[in-house]
Formats: sequence, C-alpha cells, structure tokens
Amino acid sequence: MSIATQRPCASRTLLSRVDRQMLALSAAAAAVAGVGFVQEAQANLVWSGPVNINIPSTTAGTYLNVQNGVNNPNPASVPGWDLNPWSSTSLNNFTPTPNPGGGEMVGVGTTYSNLTTGTPVGPASGYAAAGTSTINPATPLNFNSSNNVFGFRFINEANGNQIHYGWYRVSLSGTASSQPRSIVEYAYDDVAGTPVAAGVVPEPASLGVLALGAVGLLRRRSRA
Repeated sequence: MSIATQRPCASRTLLSRVDRQMLALSAAAAAVAGVGFVQEAQANLVWSGPVNINIPSTTAGTYLNVQNGVNNPNPASVPGWDLNPWSSTSLNNFTPTPNPGGGEMVGVGTTYSNLTTGTPVGPASGYAAAGTSTINPATPLNFNSSNNVFGFRFINEANGNQIHYGWYRVSLSGTASSQPRSIVEYAYDDVAGTPVAAGVVPEPASLGVLALGAVGLLRRRSRA
C-alpha cells in the first residue's frame, strides 16, 4: 500500500463540530468524491468516514463487511460479512457464522445496547447471545437522530481469525423500522483484542489519499 497523493485535511474545528444528524448527507458527497475508508495511523483505528448504507425495512436488512466496506442486502454478495442490522418492524441485529463464541453485539442476554459515546468496547464488555438480538429497553433507540451507537466484536479473517472490536452508528427516522434509516459511520481497531471507545474518532492532523486496488482510501494521522 503506497501513498498516491497528499492533501491538507479538513480543519480540526470543522471535524469537531460535525452534526451527527447530517452524516447521511455528508456521505452522499463523499460517495461522489470517491472517498473510502479512513485509518488513524497511531491508534490503529480504522474508520469508515461518513457513509450512507441503507438498512432496508425487510427481514434481510443489509450485510456489511467492515474490513472492506462491501455491503448488500444479499449475504451471498458480502463474503465474510460482520454486521447484519435488519427487521421490517424494528431494528434487530444478527450474528454471523462463525461468531466470536457467545455473541457479537455489546449487550446482555438476547438484547443489544445503544451506547453512550466513549463507552469502552472490548474484551471486558458484555455481549448478546449469538443469533438475533433486539434493542435493550434500558437503552432505547433515539428516533429522528443519528445518536444510535452500537458496539460489536468480529472475527478478522485477514488476521488469523482473531477477535477485533468496533462500533457503528445508525441514523433513524420516526420509528425503528421506517425509512430512511442507514449506517452513517463505523470503526474498529485493527490490532486484535484492542478496545475501542464507542462513537469516538481521533481528530486528524492531516489526510493522505492511499491506493488499495481500485478503491481510494484516506489515512488519518494524529499529532505526535
């Protein structure tokens, strides 16, 4: 992987003031510009940047491979998928097979949790049982908002099937199942076993465009 070009980043002030409820709109512009993954080099945090991945209100929902960004309502089109938010009546999550042995989503029993920003997601977290998980009533979803952050763990096939930890953010409209609803950003640490802070992305000092096959990537670099 080699640096193709370099360009100044958006200002620290601008990034720190991003309105989370506008991430879906930002994602559309990012898609037009061909923006892909963003990686924070020092903290090893791999961040999607603003995206707009629709979650269909169906019993299939959508499938997402967080390592390469491939997503589709058909799991056969997303080999090695890691996330599957779905449901025509609510917002559920389904665990892939193989799974990390006991669950994928941060939660308890058969429920997943809507996390407060900064909540650690890692080996010490509790996880919902494998299979379908529904929202924990103690941490309800926030409607007409993107203030919905969920933690997860997944098997990284590219790293000897080790367990990694991450989070993803969902923008919802008036109900859990109504449209539009979408994944607007996600992140994970590319060092196996390393916890992440839910909803937190380190602010960059610079951005560089990287080449990964035909996909353009951005690298986030923190100040020393």
